[in-house]
Amino acid sequence: MLTGYQKKYLKGLAHGLKPVVFIGQSGLTEPVAQNADAALKKHELVKVKFIAFKEKNQKNDIIAAFGQRTAAELVGQVGHTAIFFRANPESGKNRIVLPGKP
Repeated sequence: MLTGYQKKYLKGLAHGLKPVVFIGQSGLTEPVAQNADAALKKHELVKVKFIAFKEKNQKNDIIAAFGQRTAAELVGQVGHTAIFFRANPESGKNRIVLPGKP
């Protein structure tokens, strides 16, 4: 579980990133979930762009499902883009070191 300070730190890191996962009309399909899982393993911090879903409730449902299927934690959401983080489970392969308490 990320703290508020860690989420703020991750949002700062994600600011310059481009979205690597795009969710279109079909929603969160199995190939999209597999690609997202691979992206999270490689990058740990990814942006997810919603192309077809403009209603907030639909996006919130997909965000919840995305988090469950990929075991990633939502860092933040701005407009049609969500930011997710999942630390690499392999020891020594973490690209992002989360700060402790300020």
